[in-house]
Parts: sequence; C-alpha cells; structure tokens
Amino acid sequence: MKIVLFGASGNIGRPTTEELLRRGHTVTAVTRAGQLDGLQHQALTVTAGDVTDAAAVAGLAASHDAVLSAVGPRIGRENDRATIVGAARALIDGLRRADVTRLVTIGGAGSLRTPTGARVMDDPDFPALWKANAEAQAEALDLYRGTTGLEWTYVSPAAHIGPGERRGAYRTGGDTLLTDDAGASEISYADYAIALADTIESGTAVRRRITVAY
Repeated sequence: MKIVLFGASGNIGRPTTEELLRRGHTVTAVTRAGQLDGLQHQALTVTAGDVTDAAAVAGLAASHDAVLSAVGPRIGRENDRATIVGAARALIDGLRRADVTRLVTIGGAGSLRTPTGARVMDDPDFPALWKANAEAQAEALDLYRGTTGLEWTYVSPAAHIGPGERRGAYRTGGDTLLTDDAGASEISYADYAIALADTIESGTAVRRRITVAY
C-alpha cells in the first residue's frame, strides 16, 4: 500500500513508520520539520506538513491508498484541543478532497469505559495533566462517528503506553478498557505500532473505535 503517515517522528509514529516499511509498504512520512533522523529506506519519503490544515492534508494524501495519523500534542506544552480536534477536522475534510477514504488514527484511552460503565478519564485519580488531552480525544472520536463517506478506525491504546519490548502480540477490544488478570492495562509503543499496521492492512473495524492492550 501507499500510506501517508502524519506524526512520523513521535513516540508512536516512528515505530509505526518502521513497522510499515518492514512489511513492504511505501510510506510518505509527514513531520512538522520535514525530518526523520536516522531512518532511510527506498520506500520512504519524508516531508513537512501540517495535519491541522485540510488543504495540506489533501495535497499529501492524494494518490495514496490510506492515511495513518499518529499525531499528538506535546503534553503540557501545546493546546491539546487545537492539535487533536484540529487534526480530526482537517483529516475528515482533506481526505474527502483527495478522494481517499481509508483512515486509521491513534486515539486516547480516557474515553474508554471501565466495567462500571464510567469513562476512564472521569475517575478522580485520573492524572490532571492528561485531562485536556483525553477530553480532546473524546471530541475527536465524536467527530469521526458523525462523519460519512470515510472508512475510519480510531485505535485507543491501553491505559499505560510507553517504551518496552516488541512482543508481537496484543488483544483487541471495543469501547471498554482492556486489563489483564492483575488489573493492569498496558502496551508498548512497538506493539501498538504493530496493531496500527495490522488495522490499516486488514481494512477491518471500519467506522468504529477499537482498543488494544496486552
């Protein structure tokens, strides 16, 4: 496939770019500065672009099979809503202009439901630093759910995502937070990247949110 990947230099975007290249896809990696240090591949093109600009999204997505967005704000340093909701609006509009229908986007875990039915982010112990991000991610998900003509999939990670081993295995759920037998909800960046690549390849889970965790 020919895939545009926004946010290619981030903690999630970088391993996802590597995973897609490993599988033989052609990747246009989009970063703010147009750089992706230390990664070269004959099937990789690196370019600058603004995922919150619908015209820029349309221009970059044209002639590609699918778009993957791994864009997120720098927590505590940027406006979460401007980046997350702005990206959702521009992706919806831009992909329509480019006549590209397949979109896989990273999401947040805060809007997932616990076994009681409450949202994760409504727990009193939910980190205050992440609240604005979680609320923006939930708003973006509502935007996707309200759109037509776009084959989107919103992929929420586990409650805890970070550096770790590449196990090559994960579980998939829907709108409820996945936990293991000990009550932990975790996944590494590397295995989340595998899940994103699997999702864009399979073409499944269209027009819905999924979540992945160990």
